[in-house]
Formats: sequence, structure tokens, C-alpha cells
Amino acid sequence: MRTTQQLSALAIGRLKEPGYYSDGGNLFLQVTTSGAKSWIFRYGKNGKKHEMGLGPLHTVSLAMAREKALQCRLQILEGLDPLAKRKEIHEAISAANARRITFKECAEKLIDSKRAGWKNAKHAQQWENTLNTYAYPFIGTTQVSDVDTAAVRKCLDPIWTTKTETANRVRQRIEMIIDWAKAHGHRTGDNPAAWRGHLEAVMAAPDNIRKRDHHAALDVDAMPAFIATLRAHPGTSARALDFLILTASRTNEVIGATWPEIDFDKATWTIPAERMKAKIAHTVPLSAPALAVLKQAETESKGTAFIFPGRREGRPLSNMAMLELLRGMGTKDANGEPATVHGFRSTFRQWAAERTTHPREVAEHALAHRLPDKVEAAYQRSTLFVKRRSLMNDWATFLVNN
Repeated sequence: MRTTQQLSALAIGRLKEPGYYSDGGNLFLQVTTSGAKSWIFRYGKNGKKHEMGLGPLHTVSLAMAREKALQCRLQILEGLDPLAKRKEIHEAISAANARRITFKECAEKLIDSKRAGWKNAKHAQQWENTLNTYAYPFIGTTQVSDVDTAAVRKCLDPIWTTKTETANRVRQRIEMIIDWAKAHGHRTGDNPAAWRGHLEAVMAAPDNIRKRDHHAALDVDAMPAFIATLRAHPGTSARALDFLILTASRTNEVIGATWPEIDFDKATWTIPAERMKAKIAHTVPLSAPALAVLKQAETESKGTAFIFPGRREGRPLSNMAMLELLRGMGTKDANGEPATVHGFRSTFRQWAAERTTHPREVAEHALAHRLPDKVEAAYQRSTLFVKRRSLMNDWATFLVNN
């Protein structure tokens, strides 16, 4: 008499009476009073009897049920409890599913949890802006459990030596987000954004990065006070630097500016292609404070073609004049390095990224940076200029009204 495989597909189909029908090897077919049929594995463990469901007949065939029962018997042979093992597997799957949350989703949850405790409402916006600019493009849609050292460095490497203070702030925020994810069971292991004992071994220490490798820039929070001090200085160099900061322009673009390039009625300044780094004409929307600087310059330029004339007749302001003014004022960045004229563009970009909700592409266009062809085409539409005007008005308000 066979001890296993006692049932057949034909016999199973004929079974109608409720009860348990043995196939042998601890495998039973259960028929309920409603006529439903399902597979049961019966076994004893530590003096107790257990029943383990293997699935309904309409899903689990006789052959599949026998294979499942065989696997259960093998587990028992190894000293395992089939029900406990299945529970362990289900818990592991549940834990893995719980970890399937993106870095951006974790960041948003962390910010929401901290928002009530932050005294300054702008703090949350600063977090969101820096992550939108420097982290999400690289790891925003990545499962937080998959964020590794290489992924973190993709965020940091492009700005580590050029925007060191911002980069370190980004690193700290990524580290906090990953710590939050670990605390909530979304990932395990070491934090790939940790500095001590990790990134410090592969990246230059922020304090040791040579500041002369980039344009030293004033911190965003120092700008309103600097503008107020600058406006107390007389002379063409001070007016030119004021205008340069308000328009986020380059030195050569400003010192070469002529009156025909200004349209006071439309509040615009159109810089010809030959004076632009990208060799493409660029129209700058002028804020009210920028127009006020021009009105003051108009009374001081004495009818010359150049808005900011130099000492020699018919010549523009020297390309060193504004830098010499900065040196004379003793202007230094947060690290004690002498500030540079070009650094004000970096400060503008930092302000736009961390203190506003203006799109990154709009800020890049305001700086006359070249964008990828597809993006360039999309942002050349008429709405772009309106967005840039709003951006420059907000920048002027921040500088003058704070």
C-alpha cells in the first residue's frame, strides 16, 4: 500500500463529502461544507499539532501541492518549523517592501516632521531648495535603501570645490535624511553621507580646500548690509558694482554697457552678442532699483556713450575698477578670503536655489548660462522673460529691502 501520492486528479474531482483526504506524506486535501477544496500540510512540533495551508486547489495543482509538502518535510528534517519559516519569509518581504521608499519621499517626511520645531518658516524652504537643486536630480527617485557612497558623491562632487559651504550643507542634509530612513526601518547599514570615518577618507576636507580655486563670494545673508554700505560710496565704480549685482551680470558686460542698450520704457537692458560669453544677445529685465542706479548714472555720465565711463575720455570703466573698490572696502567672504566681483553671481545663484522657489532653469538663464538644446528651446518661449523679471525683482527686493 502506498504511503504517498494516494490521490489522483480524477479522484479529487469526484470528492464531494466534506472532510480531509490524505495523499500521504502529511499532505491532505480539505473539502469544506461549501464544496471548496484546498491543500493542508499537517505536522507535529514540540508535542503540538499544526496545520499549514498550502493554497486552494484551483490555484495549486496536485503536483504543486506535493512539491510544497516535500519542502515542508525537508524543513522538518533540518529541525525547522514550516509555519515559523513561512512567517519569517513574510516578515522579510514586508520589511523589504517597507524599505521601498525613495530618497525624496524620505526627505519630504523628514522636513514635515521637523517643520513645527523650526522657528524660521524659511528653514524648510531652504532645505527644499538645496535638495531640489543639488540632490534630487541625482538621487531623488532612487530607493533610499539603494543610496550608496557613489550616489552621494554624484551630488557633491560637482560643487565640492566651487561651492564648498553649500556642498557641505547638502551633505549634512543627505546624512540626516538617511539617518531618518534608518530609524524608520527603510534601510540598514552605515550612512554613506557620513563625514567622520567615511567620506573624509575620499574627499578633501572643506576647511582645506583652496579658496583661490574659485571666485570668493559673500554669503547670501551678508548681501543686504553690503549693498547698504556700497551705496554710501560715491563714484562710478560703486554705481557700476551696484548695477552688476542687481542684474547678476559679468564685469565686461557692465563696463561696456552703453545708453542705446537701455530701454527705460520697457525696463530692459539688451547686451549685444559680441559682449556675451556665449556670443548670443541677452536681454536683462531691470528692477526698479536697477533703473534707479541708471538714473543716477545718467546724471553723472556727462553725455558719454558709456553708462559707466572711465577716467580717460571716451573709454569705459577699467575692468579692475570694481575689484579695486572691493579691496578698498575690505570686503571678505565667510572664510576671510577677499571677495571677487564674479563671486556675486555665485551668491545670486545660491540665493535663487536656497531662498526662492524659482525654477533652476530660470536662474541659469538669468546668469546667461547655456542650457542643453532641448531645455534651451523650451525656455526660450515668451513666458521665460516674465519669469526672469519676477526673479530679478525678488533679488532686488531681497538686497534693498532687507
